[in-house]
Amino acid sequence: MTDTTTGKQLVDPGGYGANGPPHELFRRLRAESPVHWCDMSAVESFWAITRHEDIRYISSHPDLFINEKGIAPTPLDNPPDPTGSFRVVIGTDGTEHRDLRKVAMPSLTPRALASVEASMRKSAKQLVDELAKAGEGETDLAMDMAVRHPLRVLCKALGVPEEQEETIRDLSNRLFAADDVELGSGGTPEEMKRLGQEFIELFLPIVAERRANPTDDIASVIANGKIRGEALGPVETLGYYLITFSAGHDTTKNALAGGFRALIEHPDEFDKLRNDISRSAGCVEEIVRWTTPVNYMKRTATRDVEVNGQKIREGEAVMMFYASANRDESIFEDPYTFSIDRKPNRHLGFGYGEHFCMGAHFARRSQIAIIEELSRRVEHWEIIGEPEWISSSFVVGLKHLPVRYRISA
Repeated sequence: MTDTTTGKQLVDPGGYGANGPPHELFRRLRAESPVHWCDMSAVESFWAITRHEDIRYISSHPDLFINEKGIAPTPLDNPPDPTGSFRVVIGTDGTEHRDLRKVAMPSLTPRALASVEASMRKSAKQLVDELAKAGEGETDLAMDMAVRHPLRVLCKALGVPEEQEETIRDLSNRLFAADDVELGSGGTPEEMKRLGQEFIELFLPIVAERRANPTDDIASVIANGKIRGEALGPVETLGYYLITFSAGHDTTKNALAGGFRALIEHPDEFDKLRNDISRSAGCVEEIVRWTTPVNYMKRTATRDVEVNGQKIREGEAVMMFYASANRDESIFEDPYTFSIDRKPNRHLGFGYGEHFCMGAHFARRSQIAIIEELSRRVEHWEIIGEPEWISSSFVVGLKHLPVRYRISA
C-alpha cells in the first residue's frame, strides 16, 4: 500500500463509481496510519485523516485549519472552479464566515422550518401517490424519488419556478458528478466556466424578483441579506444561492438513495419503523451516518501543528474523511451494522464545529417527510438489479436503485 496508491484510492471518482466508498481501506488506515501522507501526482498531496477524534480536533480549531484554500484537493493543472467567481460561505473563515452564516441561519432553525414542513410533506405524498396509482410496479428509487423530493422542496424554498426544476437538476449533476459519464460533463475548464455562467443566469432573476417583492421564504432572506447593516454584494448573494441549492440537493438525494437501499436490505429495521413512526428521526440520523454523502472535506494548516502525534507543516492540506469517521470502531458499537435505534449516534455526516452544515435541520426534516410517507404505505419492496454508484469521491451516493414495489393508495 504505497502513498500514491492509497491517495488515488481515496479520491479517484472511478473507484467510487465501481465499488462505492473504500470502507476496508478506511478501516486499515484507522488501525495502522490514521494521519497518513498521500503523495499525489494529479492533485495536491494531502494528509488523510480517518479517525473520528482527529477530525473533531481539526474541525474544532478553525484558526489552525482553514477553508480559504479550497474544500477539495486542488488539481495541479488548476482548472477554474465554477464557484470561484462567487463568495461561498463554505469557502470562508473567521469573522467573514460567521457573518455570512448569520444571514440565513435564522431561517434554518427548527422553529423557523415549521413553516416549510407542509411543503415537504406535500412533496412526499405526491411522489408516493404517483407510485401508488398502479398499486405495484417497478421504478428506480435513486433517479426518481431520491432525486425529485429534495429537488422539489429546495426549488420551492429558493424561488425556482417549477418548470426550471429539470434545468437545475442538470446543473447540480454537472457540478457534483462531473466525472460520471452518465450524469456529468467531464469537468473540463470550458465546461466549468459555462456551468458557473448558467447558475448566474438562473439565479439573477430570482434575486431581482425577491428584492422587488420580498416574501417570507429563504430566497427572500438571501436576496435581502445584510452583513453589519450593509447589503450583500452580488458575489456573496449568488454564492449563497449556489451553495444552498447545490449542496443541499445532492447530499440529501444521495442520503435518501442509500437510505432506501439500507431499509430494503434490512427489513427488520424497516418493520421497526413501520410499527413505530416515532423512530423516523433516529432512522434519518442512522441513514446519514450509514451513507455519509459528503465523503471528505479539505482544510489547510495555517502553521506547523501536530495531529495524533504526526507533525503537519504550515500550508499542507488535510483531508477529513467523514465516511471513515462514521464507522470508527472507537466511537460506534457495531459500526458496520445499520440500526435505526442507534444511541448515541455521534456521526459527522453534517460536519462538526464552526463549519457544521447550515442546512442540517432542513435536510433532516426533508428526509423524515419521505421516510414516514413510505413507512406508512409500502407493503413490499425489493431490489431487482445491481445498484450503481455515482463516479464521484466528494459527494458520494447511488445513481441507480431499481426496485419492485407494492404501495397502498
